[in-house]
Amino acid sequence: MKDRLKELIRAKADEHGWEIVALEVMPDHVHLFVRAHPKHSPSYVANQFKGFTSRHLRAEFSHLRSRLPTLWSRSYFVATVGAVSAETVQRYIETQYERASRGGGRA
Repeated sequence: MKDRLKELIRAKADEHGWEIVALEVMPDHVHLFVRAHPKHSPSYVANQFKGFTSRHLRAEFSHLRSRLPTLWSRSYFVATVGAVSAETVQRYIETQYERASRGGGRA
């Protein structure tokens, strides 16, 4: 399911012309660094990804419909890159599993 989620996220990004800079799917959340056109608000971008992936995953994996009232929570975190470089954010996302395995838990 993790690979399918990544595939869906990339498909939605391609549909809108957004660039996925970094993507890591964790057991209970997703880190996504995306470059989007300024006309698309962060809430629009987040909701596009969440709605699209939820519809597809719940249709393909029936156990998700019966076990979870919703696939995603309504919350999300958004930040702009400016105080740190894009490379720093990308490296942070790409090393999430290393951090979790060192006992850091959820990042």
